[in-house]
Amino acid sequence: MIQTGMTSRLVALCFDANDPLRLARFWAEALRWKIDDDSDYGISLVPTDDTRFEILFGSVPEKKAAKNRLHIDLTTTSIDDQEETVARLVELGARHIDVGQGPDEGHVVLADPEGNEFCVIEPDNSFLADCGRFGSITCDGTQEVGYFWSVALGWPLVWDQDQETAIRAPDRAGPLITWGGPPLAPKTGKNRLHLDIAPPDDVDQRAEVDRLIALGATRIDIGQGEVSWVVMVDPDDNEFCVLTPR
Repeated sequence: MIQTGMTSRLVALCFDANDPLRLARFWAEALRWKIDDDSDYGISLVPTDDTRFEILFGSVPEKKAAKNRLHIDLTTTSIDDQEETVARLVELGARHIDVGQGPDEGHVVLADPEGNEFCVIEPDNSFLADCGRFGSITCDGTQEVGYFWSVALGWPLVWDQDQETAIRAPDRAGPLITWGGPPLAPKTGKNRLHLDIAPPDDVDQRAEVDRLIALGATRIDIGQGEVSWVVMVDPDDNEFCVLTPR
């Protein structure tokens, strides 16, 4: 695994949305975050906890057509909290879905108003025990891609077993990012959720793109045109954007 002292910062988790404001309002309630009315990048949610990145909602015309490779896991503090959370989010437009979970699973699988899968985790889940409400960004992905993102962001591995990996910010603030290992379902179309990252002020964007290519990423064209960011895919073919230094 390539090591380097230079890393990008995770700036945002981005959602493609048909109705960005509605989806932002839903996730503000789900995460107990606040909507930022002054954002220059579409509609954003700003954390009310120790998470160090935002959630952005950008408008797209395409409807969701396949299961997402990334989803959010929400933690709960008690069975009552889990039940109340599920009931409230269903009231706001979520629905129960079956993604193959067993009848004895403690977590509840839902889809948000635009069909994006997420889980409301049982309160005795030890893996996310010291995370806040935003427990994890949970991804379908290989061990290799977990290693890639660990080096790309400078986030240490907090789990690496049976080809499953997880990373977390060095100060253990905010959620985990996890990858479940094989089998990895074939990718169909552009992901509706992706990460935006940015190099620090003293690092050239092109140099950071070159570093990420050396780690296994690839530049791609998704029709973005002339923009200030660079669109790439990680070793599992998941899109992400490298923003200008900040």
